[in-house]
Amino acid sequence: MAEKKDFLKDKIEHIDIKEHNVVPLVDAMKNMAFSARDLNNAARIYDRMISDKNCTIILTLAGSLFSAGLKKIVYDMIMNNMVDVIVSTGALMIDQDFFEALGFRHYKGTPSVDDNELRDLHIDRIYDTFIDEDELRICDDTCAKIFNSMKPKPYSSREYIIEFGKYLEENGGPKVNDSVIWAVYKKNVPVFVPAFSDCSAGFGFIVHQTENPVSHVSVDSAKDFLELTKIKLASKETGIFMVGGGVPKNFTQDIVVAADILKKDTPMHKYAVQITVADERDGALSSSTLKEASSWGKVETTYEQMVYSEATIALPLVVGYAYHKGSWMERKSKEFQKLFKSVSELV
Repeated sequence: MAEKKDFLKDKIEHIDIKEHNVVPLVDAMKNMAFSARDLNNAARIYDRMISDKNCTIILTLAGSLFSAGLKKIVYDMIMNNMVDVIVSTGALMIDQDFFEALGFRHYKGTPSVDDNELRDLHIDRIYDTFIDEDELRICDDTCAKIFNSMKPKPYSSREYIIEFGKYLEENGGPKVNDSVIWAVYKKNVPVFVPAFSDCSAGFGFIVHQTENPVSHVSVDSAKDFLELTKIKLASKETGIFMVGGGVPKNFTQDIVVAADILKKDTPMHKYAVQITVADERDGALSSSTLKEASSWGKVETTYEQMVYSEATIALPLVVGYAYHKGSWMERKSKEFQKLFKSVSELV
């Protein structure tokens, strides 16, 4: 009978866009058709966002991206001032990034496997990627430990991510050096996780609140919405770079409407790029087009591009293009974290 070590042996490696100058390739796609031409336009729009000194760049992330080898791309975007705000699913930030920062890894797998056998060995499968369930339980427990250390009260997800970054700064080892949570902590880049309980943090909350039934921490999702809206109000222009769809996509688009409800004269998102495999015909949030968002008063249509492609293919090309064009070298960090009081100041 196979053992756990037989499945968890070949590690997923994160692609390094700095090592591959894709500018000539992406430029050549301009003269092609279909998704190649769309990708070229998306890459040029993202580079335009970076070159626009008035533009706040908001990156939204959904799907199993970091487990698939894309974590270092987002890390490099943060460290090189190519993004100012991140809106993400909880699984990406906690189950994948924080998980790896604790010293654990994702492994190459296959969908052609007996999932009952994996269950018996405490191995979880993400399509063709394996992850050790026992290590995930350590991640759950670490979340509870962080929550136990905080003053009992509601917090926005942004404030929680700060505490996770602080934990890595104080307790991390070599694996911290490519962590997205650690990078945003160092660069003062706010991260919002609208459905924060939908990941290892959720299990941590269950443990924490069970052990502390009367006095405990909780998530203030309304504060998330207000804080991201405040960033929109503090920005002259905004550009959104969306990988996948779901809650992060809609949450970010909705801040334009929120600003209008507050009777603030705030422009729609000036730039918008989305990488997705979703089909708009089913009317789902993930697949709703950027042109559709314009009807809601959320996105301008001058600089917008849908790229119908799987993220592990498209993201290295789009971000790699912008990185090697070098516009980020003239761009300063906006450090929007400083808009808000730190968690320690609120204690």
